[in-house]
Amino acid sequence: MPFMREYSAEAALCEKLGGGKVRCLACAHRCVTAPGGAGRCKVRFNDGGRLMAPRGYVSGLAPDPIEKKPFFHVLPGARTMSFGMFGCNFSCEFCQNWSISDAAAAETAGALRVTAESLAAGAAASGAKVLVSTYNEPLITAEWAGEVFDGAKKKGLRTAFVSNGYATPEAAAFLKPRLDFWKADLKSFDDGKYRKVCGAELSKVLDGIRTIKDSGFWLEIVTLLIPGFNDSDAEIGAMAGFVAGLSPDIPWHLTAFHPDHLMTDVPPTPAGTLLRARDIAAAKGLRYVYCGNIPGVNGQDTVCPSCGLTLVEREGFSVRKDLLGGKGTCGCGFKVPGVWA
Repeated sequence: MPFMREYSAEAALCEKLGGGKVRCLACAHRCVTAPGGAGRCKVRFNDGGRLMAPRGYVSGLAPDPIEKKPFFHVLPGARTMSFGMFGCNFSCEFCQNWSISDAAAAETAGALRVTAESLAAGAAASGAKVLVSTYNEPLITAEWAGEVFDGAKKKGLRTAFVSNGYATPEAAAFLKPRLDFWKADLKSFDDGKYRKVCGAELSKVLDGIRTIKDSGFWLEIVTLLIPGFNDSDAEIGAMAGFVAGLSPDIPWHLTAFHPDHLMTDVPPTPAGTLLRARDIAAAKGLRYVYCGNIPGVNGQDTVCPSCGLTLVEREGFSVRKDLLGGKGTCGCGFKVPGVWA
């Protein structure tokens, strides 16, 4: 792994064990490796008894509206700067970023060498309000994200993770001083599906999402609804019940699947599935449920749960109207949870 050896530094999120072994603490896999071994993500590896983690490059860097992440209760219409690296701790058969989620791609794909300071300075100069670690799984490169975010904070920027939610208490504590917003995936409510299709465990996902919420990050949850995989009424209801049990105020984004990677034989998600799921979620008590990834589908606006007034009107990733005005309060006096200013 010549690329990984060049672009790496000793990891903070780990503990040393006997015989040169180390346990990684960045994600809930908690991989234990011997010298010469690598974790399931393949980008965190044991070099002579030291755990090494990615540092000093990006696989992609692009300006995005914050609604694309998606965050709907954070600074509507704000510009973000998004960056990614290589590798993932999951192996989702429906991955839409598979070209960079495979760590082996690092050896052949292009990468841009950057410093944390230049990345933060460039984001600030671009007019971005939020710097986002995304595209691949940010937990496995948490130390680098932390370094970048420290620089972003000095520039007055907010920071965000777009993550599969496989968080540990150790990673959450490491990130808490430097990370503001966390988008987490809930891909299914069936452990067998999580293990077979994603290479992860449902219980650890649920624990990770609870950890994110309990640690005080602003949390929004995304579920990609895939026909025949997780779109039954029973499973949608179970996911909605879990989210509502954490808080009825957590925004839940229901997004449409498009055939990709190893699931090209599965049809796209119909708009009706998103709307049906939205109704089920509302019946479970969730106040802010959004539909996305299908142009023109209803369910993208933020509506006051008290008086029914449309407070933020969206079309795709564009904000057409924002009545919250940075205050987060409807004209009727209802306070909408989020980060509005």
